[in-house]
Amino acid sequence: MKILLAEDDFATRKNMAKFLSKYGQCDITVDGMEAVDAFNMALEEKEPYDLVCLDIMMPVMDGYQALVGIRNLEKQKNISEEKAAKVIITTALNDESSVKMAFELGCTLYSGKPVDQDRFEQALKKLGLI
Repeated sequence: MKILLAEDDFATRKNMAKFLSKYGQCDITVDGMEAVDAFNMALEEKEPYDLVCLDIMMPVMDGYQALVGIRNLEKQKNISEEKAAKVIITTALNDESSVKMAFELGCTLYSGKPVDQDRFEQALKKLGLI
């Protein structure tokens, strides 16, 4: 599995990268713009990401904007919903409006922080990624 992690907090980024690297190649970005750029580069190289984990509160471009950018790139490349990347929002924002917004913009799952690794692993299994 090819994974893209977008997380600006160093400790969270390090922990998530260590956890996710058990399941495949994990590329790391520190803001939403880098995430969209990395996603686009992977599409151009015909090696798309299977999973994208996005924080919402990031500098330069937030997770919502990055999610829109990623879904727009998939539309431009005519990638079907079945072949689209699974996007999991990983954030400390757990209010109803944040969750609703993320799903409206096209996220696959929403995971609050701190991330419960057992539950996250179950979610990856449910999505057919592991």
